[in-house]
Amino acid sequence: MGEAGQDLAAARKAFHLRLQQDRADVEQVPGQGRDGCHAKHVGRRAARGNRRAGGLAASPSSPVACENAGSGEGEALEDDEEDGPPRLPGGKFYMTPEGHGRLRVELAERRAERHRVVEVVSWAAGNGDRSENADYKEGKRRLREIDRRLRFLDRRLAHAEVVDPSVQAQRGRVFFGATVTYLTERGGEVTVTIVGVDEASMADGKISIGSPVALALLGVRVGDEVQVRTPRGSEVVEIMGIRYPEPHPSG
Repeated sequence: MGEAGQDLAAARKAFHLRLQQDRADVEQVPGQGRDGCHAKHVGRRAARGNRRAGGLAASPSSPVACENAGSGEGEALEDDEEDGPPRLPGGKFYMTPEGHGRLRVELAERRAERHRVVEVVSWAAGNGDRSENADYKEGKRRLREIDRRLRFLDRRLAHAEVVDPSVQAQRGRVFFGATVTYLTERGGEVTVTIVGVDEASMADGKISIGSPVALALLGVRVGDEVQVRTPRGSEVVEIMGIRYPEPHPSG
């Protein structure tokens, strides 16, 4: 087998391994956890939150991660309306520099994967009847998935508003990127960090800026009491602490 044939065989093997992994994994979507929280249900709340946060609230119509709907690292929204234009105030998707960097890395990885899958599909197309060709059909299906994801990533990055919480001037109030500790009615302390919709992860204590809890917290100060909606119902919480990342050292 020549060098070109070896490269194609390696690409085909990687392609099949990816298909097996896709079948084994359950895709999770930030903002669409088990409770199916979708941004179209919180549009008006997000718009109000955006005004309270001085323009740093998030998406009124992008899917949001509710308090109990987490996501894994690198996972992001793939919904049925992904080809529509962003409907955020100002047409932007707010995200931290770290979240923006992860999307850029994924975009490069998906483009590289697409190139490999195209090679496998081209090889499979030359192997007789396409209607009975499993490699060809699986390859075309995978290409559709990759292209859909690439469209999403291209659009998300094109409309990204990268907000660095470390440079927040009003550090005594809650805005995008703040880490907030609050006391619940049951006496328990909860700490959350408000991030972009694609960065939410309950395992890491990160909630989407479009979630009901984040929207209730925007603009408050230490000592304030505010009513929040949680999976357990509505309750009044007291703000115990607000902090932001330390500014990066200059040059």
